[in-house]
Amino acid sequence: MASFSLPTINDNPDGGWGPSSSNLPPQFKFKDIPYAPYSKTDKLGRFADWNDISGDNRPQNAAQAAGSGPVRGTGAGGRGKRDGQPAFGSGTASAFAYFHVEDESSFSLVDNKTSTVRRGGAMSRGRGASRGGANYGSRGTGQRGRGGFTAGRGGAQRGARRGWRDWEKSGRTRESSVAISPEWSMLEEIEFHRLAKLRLEVDEPEELGSYGRIYAWEKSYDRVTTKNEQPLQLVDRIKYNTTTSEDPVIQQLAAKETATIYTTDVILSVLMCAPRSVYPWDIVIVREGNKLFLDKRDGGPFDTVTVNENAADPPQDPAPPNPNNPNEKAAVPEVPTINTATSLSLEATYINHNFGFQSVIETPPPAPVDFEKPNPFYGPDETEPLASCGYRYRLFDLGVTEDEDIKICVRTEVDAYTTGQGINPRLGQGLVTIRALNEFDPRAQGAGGAPDWRTKLDTQRGAVVATEMKNNSCKLAKWTVQSVLAGADLLKIGYISRANPRDNTRHVILSTSSSRPTDFAAQLNVSLANGWGIVRTVTDLCMKQPEGKYVLVKDPNKPVLRLYSVPLTAFTAEEDDEEFEGEEGEFAA
Repeated sequence: MASFSLPTINDNPDGGWGPSSSNLPPQFKFKDIPYAPYSKTDKLGRFADWNDISGDNRPQNAAQAAGSGPVRGTGAGGRGKRDGQPAFGSGTASAFAYFHVEDESSFSLVDNKTSTVRRGGAMSRGRGASRGGANYGSRGTGQRGRGGFTAGRGGAQRGARRGWRDWEKSGRTRESSVAISPEWSMLEEIEFHRLAKLRLEVDEPEELGSYGRIYAWEKSYDRVTTKNEQPLQLVDRIKYNTTTSEDPVIQQLAAKETATIYTTDVILSVLMCAPRSVYPWDIVIVREGNKLFLDKRDGGPFDTVTVNENAADPPQDPAPPNPNNPNEKAAVPEVPTINTATSLSLEATYINHNFGFQSVIETPPPAPVDFEKPNPFYGPDETEPLASCGYRYRLFDLGVTEDEDIKICVRTEVDAYTTGQGINPRLGQGLVTIRALNEFDPRAQGAGGAPDWRTKLDTQRGAVVATEMKNNSCKLAKWTVQSVLAGADLLKIGYISRANPRDNTRHVILSTSSSRPTDFAAQLNVSLANGWGIVRTVTDLCMKQPEGKYVLVKDPNKPVLRLYSVPLTAFTAEEDDEEFEGEEGEFAA
């Protein structure tokens, strides 16, 4: 059995509490360390407070001891302590205080500079820090007010003035362009910073065929200024935006094994300019054998034009109701606002179509130009007039080496042609693409700091263009890529504003700019080699997968692309019929 030895007990011969100062054990580690008595009722909130010299661990007492005057709510009989509670041990904390060895009373700082008086300061916005400022002695003990101890109403951090309710803007989230089903399996995830490093040089394309009819550009619109503005007219014309797999010409080319990838310039430009995109989008990819078809969904983001997508504070839609809160209702204003993201997108789409229809000469002279074959989407039963539009099917080689046979067939569009001697549009000369930028309200939320076009467009056009390049970087880049893919010689951009900022139905044409697509791409810093590298990378990812249907989704809130594998019935009429039948069954039950 193990023996138990009693440890050495150091008794205090003086009869007091604790070890005797004359008989300390050798292993006693706290010798010569001052002891600060405390009361059992004191709250021990921290191990050490280097800024507190009152022993009470309260910043108000520290300010009072520093000579800042009496502070409301503190003091012996105030609200800082309970009445009758002794501050036991509060005067012995000076044992831990640091004392300067040398006398510094003779030291003084000489500064001959005059101190600059800042209006309002970084803490007050000109009101003496009464609302939201850090005025500790004015209303309560260090009351934070509306902006916290950082300045002002908006919490002006680092002295910069920030906008109203900025903390809510960072929390705004966008919805995905397509509902992600739990049945889908994610195959790849690509960050935008990885896409920006890709490069692939592509040679001049091969012409496969041209379809449609185009009219001449009306040169009088080149001379429009803010002083002789022209109204935007409503022109009723038909213009098709058919997806890839439903294009009869692409179906014929695919049957002949002409290329590996088939798509349109609208879809391809979104993919090539993906690193600039902010709003969500999705591309449906179908692999059949050794062929890839890049499609768009009906009613998806490819059918509309964005507005100020790249602005620091882009237009917003009303927040949807919380699905977890059945009592919450959607915020529906009494008067529907015309400056939300969806309303502006529909308005910009309307403006682009009508400006392209209006700015061409439909009655000869000059006569319209017919391409090799008529419009492939215009049936014999159609009676409404066609818009000026020509389709050029072009073949690009994406092979890295000579042995690789990876080609992409793209359906490109041109809107008009320019007249002149020796210009033959049938040979791809003098072709024009027409687009339009729109101004809604410079003072509205989401305007992106744009100047007033009516006062600045003629005198300071560079400032207007620079602001549009910043706020609509993705949109302008896509338009430029579409013009380059189509082989157009000129890109016409109209500047169109509302006749009244509060009326989104009447518009006027203020000016028109003309530039070569390659030069405009250099101004926007658009790299076609980078775009082709992105297309080749996505193609390689899809070709590694088995036959089936996939969807490439841009995350609505992050710079990320995700590739999902989806059922073959996704995004088809069969799936819609199944959902409709399921709803009927629920109602019948």
